[in-house]
Amino acid sequence: MDALMQLAAAFPDAAKDIRLNLTAVLQQSVLSPAQRFGVATAVAHASRAPALVTALASAAGTELTPAVAADAQAAAALMAMNNVYYRARHMLGKAEYAAMPPRLRMQRLAAPAGAKVDFELFALAVSAVFGCTTCVQAHERAVVEGGLSTAQVHDALRIAAVVHAAALLVATAPVAA
Repeated sequence: MDALMQLAAAFPDAAKDIRLNLTAVLQQSVLSPAQRFGVATAVAHASRAPALVTALASAAGTELTPAVAADAQAAAALMAMNNVYYRARHMLGKAEYAAMPPRLRMQRLAAPAGAKVDFELFALAVSAVFGCTTCVQAHERAVVEGGLSTAQVHDALRIAAVVHAAALLVATAPVAA
């Protein structure tokens, strides 16, 4: 966690809670290490924080396999597309939009590099950050049906919240070299 701790150390004192929460949520969780770092990496990608992605990869070590890292990035990219579409369709609230097929390619969602339930968990976390009710509900249903518990969903959401806040700080606070 050295690279992550170094990054967090640059957060201003006003963000001490985020600095402390960042390591806590990644260490104290019912999620597997791969799930924790996959969720965190997906959210860091979605939050446009490449320095945080790099620090998380360093902190994760071998827990973040190439398949998990690739799925995290793919989940962030797909949800960037889907969350805009489905959130807007939901906001419009007209049945005629809901009846139209999205015709958006989402093959990676059906065939991830790693475990399908983990990809869905990454997509859930990113959807929570982007605020898409439709996607959050769909991915939560998929992970629970895939065997994960509500405690695991809860931890993924905690990680997503903290990593998103950390990404904001990385983007706005001066970072020590």
